[in-house]
Amino acid sequence: MLKRMFRTAIARRALLIVGLASLSAAMARADEGDHSFIPQLVISSTIPGNGDLNPYGVAFVPKQFPDGGAIAPGDVLVSNFNNSSNLQGTGVTIIKLTPNGTIAPPVAPGANGNATTFFTSRLAGLDTALGVLRGGFVLVGNLPTTDGTFQTIGQGSLQVVDRNGTLVKTLNDKTFLDSPWDLAINDDGVRAQVFVSNVLSGTVSRLDIAVGPMGVAVLQQRMIANGYTHQPNAAALVLGPTGLAYDRDADKLYVASTADNAIYAVPMASRATSPVNKGALVFSDPHLRGPLALAFAPNGHLLTANGDAVNGDPTHPSEIVEFTKSGKFVLEFNVDAGQGGAFGLAVVDSADAKLNFAAVDDVANTVAVFGAAR
Repeated sequence: MLKRMFRTAIARRALLIVGLASLSAAMARADEGDHSFIPQLVISSTIPGNGDLNPYGVAFVPKQFPDGGAIAPGDVLVSNFNNSSNLQGTGVTIIKLTPNGTIAPPVAPGANGNATTFFTSRLAGLDTALGVLRGGFVLVGNLPTTDGTFQTIGQGSLQVVDRNGTLVKTLNDKTFLDSPWDLAINDDGVRAQVFVSNVLSGTVSRLDIAVGPMGVAVLQQRMIANGYTHQPNAAALVLGPTGLAYDRDADKLYVASTADNAIYAVPMASRATSPVNKGALVFSDPHLRGPLALAFAPNGHLLTANGDAVNGDPTHPSEIVEFTKSGKFVLEFNVDAGQGGAFGLAVVDSADAKLNFAAVDDVANTVAVFGAAR
């Protein structure tokens, strides 16, 4: 992605030079200022005042989000999975970053930070299942532990939070929401479909919901995919289906299955009434190293974050991998020099969004927001 950004900038610069011959020196200077070479990049700490660590989920607040709350369109939200002692499944905070505002500098792990806290949960283990509804609500999943180990994992849930950071509802279901690990949203404003991956059961569910001024109501729940490998992991706590990306035009849900080290596509995702076994294999490639989060880029390609728990390679750590919907590898770049840093990622597909790609680094406890090529 970064290589493409530089190639695009260089190409634009070459076209600019051709046009300069017919311009005055003053106009040339003005035009040069409109076409920067250096890509836009904002990096902020994700450690809030209580010292929570290990950022997992990341999401942009969409353009259509209503005014008058603690978050606004263009803000970036990040959920923390660990507490200040770095115990997995014990973090309780969502932090807010406004990329054109004050940036929280890096903080030593375990120390109190100054990242802005948007929401503090009564439930522990806020994870990658983080999304924002156009109707004015934030969804966040959790998978709690009592001591950071797989043996003490408890019942997961999906929490609904309003624009002021107040919990309005908690969704629990032992079949459809046993262990929410990531999510994707098909959003029509007053109605939405929320696709949820469950890491402990190796399943993907769809929740059809109504969205009103006071919250959400679940109209229907369906399991639409199962059969994904799921297992304990000493470093990552648990491996199973994680990232989800919904292609509305094709009505396909793409699923990053970490333990299977592959990307699958579930057909008729918005209409399915019974589960398929994993779906069609789309991408199984040596560049995958335990894929986690998954998102569509504005150019139609898919992006996934390598968690390094499967097929790990110290010479290619913490990478974001770009590939086509047909499974052709495009390129990759790393977000940390060590392994295990890449986890959540998010993209906003809006023509007026100068910063449109965000990725967390849970080694450094930071989030990077890029002005990526379109």
